[in-house]
Amino acid sequence: MSQTWWRGAAIYQVYLRSFADGNGDGVGDLAGLRSRLQYLKDLGIDAIWLNPWYPSPMADGGYDVADYRDIEPVFGTLAEAERFIEEAHDLGIRVIIDVVPNHSSTESAWFKEALADPAARDRFWFSDEPLNDWQSIFGGPAWTQVPDGQWYLHLFAPEQPDFNWGNPEVHQEFEDVLRFWLDRGVDGVRIDSAALLIKSDTGYEDLDEVHDVYRRWREVADEYGERILIGEVWLPDQERFARYLRPDELHTAFNFDFLSCPWNPAELRRVIDLTLATHTPIGAPPTWVLSNHDVTRPVTRYGREDTAFEHGGRLHGTPSDLELGYRRARAAALLAMALPGSVYVYQGEELGLPEVEDLPDELRQDPMYARSGGTNPGRDGCRIPLPWSGDEPPFGFGTGSGTGTPWLPQPESWRKLTAEAQRTDLGSMLNLYRDALRLRRDLLGDGALTWLPLGDEVLAFTRDSGLTCVTNLSPDPVPLPAGRLLLASGPLEDGTLPTDTTAWLTRD
Repeated sequence: MSQTWWRGAAIYQVYLRSFADGNGDGVGDLAGLRSRLQYLKDLGIDAIWLNPWYPSPMADGGYDVADYRDIEPVFGTLAEAERFIEEAHDLGIRVIIDVVPNHSSTESAWFKEALADPAARDRFWFSDEPLNDWQSIFGGPAWTQVPDGQWYLHLFAPEQPDFNWGNPEVHQEFEDVLRFWLDRGVDGVRIDSAALLIKSDTGYEDLDEVHDVYRRWREVADEYGERILIGEVWLPDQERFARYLRPDELHTAFNFDFLSCPWNPAELRRVIDLTLATHTPIGAPPTWVLSNHDVTRPVTRYGREDTAFEHGGRLHGTPSDLELGYRRARAAALLAMALPGSVYVYQGEELGLPEVEDLPDELRQDPMYARSGGTNPGRDGCRIPLPWSGDEPPFGFGTGSGTGTPWLPQPESWRKLTAEAQRTDLGSMLNLYRDALRLRRDLLGDGALTWLPLGDEVLAFTRDSGLTCVTNLSPDPVPLPAGRLLLASGPLEDGTLPTDTTAWLTRD
């Protein structure tokens, strides 16, 4: 892997509420995460990215942050977070945290002060009447009225008031927050909704002034050595996207074009080529992402007739052939890991978990569900607590003596997908990920690729190390190029690569 660790890293996303429960209350926490660090070490990842772990009313799963300088009590304590960072570092695992600069929480000290004193409202967007007809990304109006008659802006839930980045206090606050955590040893910061901070009379997405924010943040990060800034940037315009990755701004940004791409050879080739063409001229490494805490899990998505992903059309309840989706998800994993740059693994992806779509409505907690009047099922289905061991729920989600009912229910069918069940199955998804991540560390990561001409429905390329990756999206088996087989996502057929299968080969 590159000497600059983040350029080729394998980064594992931890949604803390659903990873592992260390005290038996049914909610994942730092104690549970710390108890599973060896699992992550054995998996072969280089860094952990944690979703927000700060004090929060949890109106949006922690993305309504009330206090950046502490830990949500349900998850643990600040001292425990510091111990976790130290223990992860001892295992050679770096730590990336989440910040949410677009908005706050109605329970934050600043917003409470604003409600009590109208003179303190300039840190947010308050007005005597709604300034426009903007709609919340979660559904419904983006303006909510307070008791004295004024209105405030929230691009997400009403519990998430937007900051006014025209106020210097907001700039200073977030620079201080960055230093607070960098001083505690975190290795990077993922920036939520990174393109939405600046508002104008006409819009709020990707306005030029947002880059001034990240130039200053880069100066702060560079004071600490190899610490990184990662942007959540959803933009269709690749030229605009690339501006966030200039040498004095963010180090990397999530590749949502790849994540959203259908399982189609022409589209995948187009997205890969476009990604490389966007990143190479500015010297930034691409990122490759198949799923996260906001996205339908690949096993379910790839088993549908429409395998693309769009936030506005989650295709909830659309029939899915999970056996087909599982085979494609394995092939997609090896394809993503072989591409140049860094790769992200969302917790449970390595277990082949499907989306849980039959949650009872009364248990759904995602504000997308409530704000849409139930027309959007929300993102709870990809946030179900992980199955670790045993034959019935809670599948070892509570470590030690913890037996509390998980905050979202797990399907009985997951008994075959627990980490324990897969550990000794050489053909399991878990062992595929372990093998791939081990090989990737030595042979892949940062660099370049050279395409091989194996047909329009076969994606084949060679990497700098000599490793060749072949993904067959044609309906028939195809012959493999010369080389020694290192790994395949499924069994070969008389030496040929079956449909929806990926193989890695080497020359020696």
